[in-house]
Amino acid sequence: MQIYPEPAREMVSRMTAAAAERPAQAVAFQGAPGAYSHLATKQVFPEGLALPCFTFDEAFEAVESGKANHAVIPIENSYAGRVAEIHFLLPASNLHIVGEHFLRVRHSLLAVKGAKLEDIRRAYSHTQALSQTRKWCAARSISQVPFADTAGAAALVAERREPDMAAIASSFAAQIYDLDTLVEGIEDVAHNTTRFVVLAREPLKPNPANGAVMTTIFFEVRNIPAALYKALGGFATNGINITKLESYQQQGTFTASEFFADFEGSPDDPAVQRALEELEFHSKRLRIFGTYPQALTRQHPDALDTPSGD
Repeated sequence: MQIYPEPAREMVSRMTAAAAERPAQAVAFQGAPGAYSHLATKQVFPEGLALPCFTFDEAFEAVESGKANHAVIPIENSYAGRVAEIHFLLPASNLHIVGEHFLRVRHSLLAVKGAKLEDIRRAYSHTQALSQTRKWCAARSISQVPFADTAGAAALVAERREPDMAAIASSFAAQIYDLDTLVEGIEDVAHNTTRFVVLAREPLKPNPANGAVMTTIFFEVRNIPAALYKALGGFATNGINITKLESYQQQGTFTASEFFADFEGSPDDPAVQRALEELEFHSKRLRIFGTYPQALTRQHPDALDTPSGD
């Protein structure tokens, strides 16, 4: 906990103690109090006890060890792309995806009381937030400095109290650390959205009759010509919609033979079963990370227009 900036430590200590008393209600997230992951956690589990973790590894470990019942973890952003660390941590864990959540991300420039925009020379934040505000900062000659998370950067600004230093974070973080919001909505693109997944120790068996479901898988194709085409052929012939497909290099090679995929449907569906059987035949390994209800915002993106932190 001592690696958090001082303004965040007392709050982290209090939240950690509360979660330790009732781990069944604890929900782990990466970052300091006020992080976008904290906001997502509050939205997904309004009655939960948010448990701050300094790293993604700690958030995964909190669930695996039973310190928390769930974790809410960012997996991709509509502008900055995937959160690469998660795509390597998830296959190495024993956790399952049991839900998804979309958060409309509106970044603000936060500084100490009395600071002025024209005085700001450095902006601290998580690398994802920096990439989402790169053009805005460059246009104002503000240097970007990576930090562990957005709210931690806000806590750092509150701790150092330097008038030329700012954080890129949410208005929620500004309230927590008593900072001024110099500018709101500094993200480079409209509808900047982060997708989170909810992790648990046990898989979920959602009832498709209660609504559409998603399934997330990881697979490694055989090293033969047209391996991916053959592996995914069953999804086309069985009418299964793949909504995401990403390739990865592992173990120092430059052969993109491992993939993450999201698709609509459940492995209990006969058509999905046939598609997965064909995929497994052409793959070295296949793992199903989870089947879970689709977030309503997949069908109703306008629901994301409410600014995060409000």
